[in-house]
Amino acid sequence: MKKILFCCCLISMQAIAQQSDKATRKAMELLESSMTAMRSYQYPEAIRFLQEAVRVKPGFPDAYGQMGLTYLAMKQYTDAEQAFRKLGELDSTGLKSVAPSYARAMAGNGKFTEALQLLNQYVRTAKNISPRTSQLKKDMEFAVTTKPVPFQPQNLGASINTPDPEYFPSPTIDGKTLVFTRRVGGRNEDFFIAGRDSLQWTAAQDMGEPVNTAFNEGAQNISQDGEMLVYTGCDFPTGRGSCDIYFSMRSAGGGWTQPKNIGPAINTEAWESQPCLSPDKQTIYFVRATPDAGSDIFFSTRNAQGQWTLAERLGTHINTKGRETTPYLHADGQTLFFASDGHPGFGGLDLFYCRKQADGSWGTPINLGYPINTIEEDGSLTVAANGVTAYFASDRTDSRGALDIYSFELYPEARPLPTLYIRGYVFDAKTQERLPAALDLIDLSTRQTVATIRSNNNGGYLVPLPTGKDYAFNVNRKGYLFYSDNFSLTSSQDGQPFEKNIPLTPIEANATLVLRNIFFPSNQFVLEPASATELDKLVDFLKENASLQVEISGHTDNVGSDAANLQLSQNRAASVVSYLTAHGIAATRVKAKGYGETKPLDSNDTDSGRAQNRRTELKIISLQ
Repeated sequence: MKKILFCCCLISMQAIAQQSDKATRKAMELLESSMTAMRSYQYPEAIRFLQEAVRVKPGFPDAYGQMGLTYLAMKQYTDAEQAFRKLGELDSTGLKSVAPSYARAMAGNGKFTEALQLLNQYVRTAKNISPRTSQLKKDMEFAVTTKPVPFQPQNLGASINTPDPEYFPSPTIDGKTLVFTRRVGGRNEDFFIAGRDSLQWTAAQDMGEPVNTAFNEGAQNISQDGEMLVYTGCDFPTGRGSCDIYFSMRSAGGGWTQPKNIGPAINTEAWESQPCLSPDKQTIYFVRATPDAGSDIFFSTRNAQGQWTLAERLGTHINTKGRETTPYLHADGQTLFFASDGHPGFGGLDLFYCRKQADGSWGTPINLGYPINTIEEDGSLTVAANGVTAYFASDRTDSRGALDIYSFELYPEARPLPTLYIRGYVFDAKTQERLPAALDLIDLSTRQTVATIRSNNNGGYLVPLPTGKDYAFNVNRKGYLFYSDNFSLTSSQDGQPFEKNIPLTPIEANATLVLRNIFFPSNQFVLEPASATELDKLVDFLKENASLQVEISGHTDNVGSDAANLQLSQNRAASVVSYLTAHGIAATRVKAKGYGETKPLDSNDTDSGRAQNRRTELKIISLQ
């Protein structure tokens, strides 16, 4: 009986061995199939093969290692971590060879300290450290010094996003228009445009011809006023290189003009792409490929004749030996966002911002932080005029396609200045005819011109007004008196834009102009420093119109005695004349006259009325 039982046991052990060998062969075949699928980027298929492999042969370490690599390629970091952890439990020696990938999976989940610890262990014993691993270690050393920032992205929904990839969102300053790029059918890139009502975005529409063509249109930017579109065109018949920058203007009927190559000052034989306009449309930022296989941010400005100047690099404090891409200048004209892999970051392209300094230079770039930035390529960001709502493209788990457009609330430290705007049209005060004109927005504290806008052929204009500052606002056209106004945005605002239609008075005898940006302390006649901007403008005007003779008049409200007000107004007018003569205007051309409270523009019964009555005026006495 014992002999029979022993024979049965031998038979059972042989069967188990045969089954084990069979399972091993099957598992190895599945592993090979997964690797073949992975080489052709069929990641879900590769995972199915690997899951079957560990079902057939539980405890198969090679399958778990390959599973971790595949999940990592799919950016499914939690699943990758679990697979690598299982590999370590089964074969600690096998885990060593994939330690950098395991660390990358940890970093993908924001576990930077753990990732750095694992990398430090790896480099202490590894014979050869790849450049990729060295860079990952450097990235983790930066990452552990940072704290996560608030980040709760929201998909913009079906009105914007489809199964096709959508990216490069570009909003206008009024928040009512969004232009973006869509790769239609996974092939040709075209532009789409969506409007916004009080609650949501309306269904996006193909922008159509002449902007969209059979050729490839890429990264685009719509100007803050919605009047100009700049974009990348590749392999166009009019191109100078593989990709050039083109522009189109909004036509009177609401469509778009035939696109034009922006010209040789910007486009070269190299690859130019990803353009962005300044709020006043007088500067363009873009990306150009560099000989060392990187890319830098360049810029060009318009000269007095409206022509683009030869493009220059933005500077070494922004451009590095790596890649700088996707510049975006906010509506405030002072906050620049861009992507780079040359500045310290979390890995790949990270998003940065920097501020314009008082001298016009750009400050030190600041990393936007995790989880806005990740270990992957984080390519572009735009921010609404309110400085709070940011837009970006991502292939997150709730996307409708490969890339969708999302929005999120940008954390306070990274926010640009909230920016309002003034819009309207310029017209002839006598004939009511609409007039093209130049409009300057000037920071009164620094006397710097922060925006120069040219109204369109119908006189229409839009000028951005970043909050937190006081501005002078000047409008100029040859043959007319210039117009001046001011806006104080240092106090809290209700968030509403300004509407103002501007009359320009032709230069003729007895024409008058209120100089609204000349300031005096209460009951004094010493000019405040903020007046210099307006006074310099007046000097230029009188030099350009050298035959004019003018009167500078001072006016007060009715507070105080008549005699005191008359003397104050005379002294104030004389202070202005003294400034003009000190800056090259002949004394025979200007005279000072004080009128006290005798010529009010408004009622003296209110604060606002009295403020209108306290003023300095220019009057043309003679044209010769």
